[in-house]
Amino acid sequence: MTRNQIVMTDAERGAMRAVADHACDLHAAGHDIVFTAAVVLDGQVIATARNEVSDSDDPSRHAEVVAIARAAKAVGDRDLSGATLLASCQPCEMCLATMRWAGIGRVIFAAQKANIADTYFRFPGLGISDYHAACEGCFDFLGGVEEERVAHVYAAKGSA
Repeated sequence: MTRNQIVMTDAERGAMRAVADHACDLHAAGHDIVFTAAVVLDGQVIATARNEVSDSDDPSRHAEVVAIARAAKAVGDRDLSGATLLASCQPCEMCLATMRWAGIGRVIFAAQKANIADTYFRFPGLGISDYHAACEGCFDFLGGVEEERVAHVYAAKGSA
């Protein structure tokens, strides 16, 4: 799945491998909410994160949101224009909105919504193409990168 052709950089490819590794490691360790993310800017990984919802009882602490917050702190600016968000799973509605508020114009992810359990999205009738259209194409996206490695993590209970 892609909108506008994304050619991944070496830094993005490395970050995606690390994001997938982290998700698989958390899953193997028995964690129940397994989402991981990273932000790449100027060829460097400037932030990584995992979902912190269970740790904090804060429903907004998704991996992508945590990674974006850490990236903003690392660069000293909430404007992350030019950055790429990488995630182990297609970002949910809240994470896409956070990405847009930060000015991030590229998102690359592993598990795609069409291939995972429905429970990970609050607006199941809307796909990433709908969000892309709603902002008049203000971000590019590429899904399915490393998906085969993380598919078992996001499968519906009993189907994997």
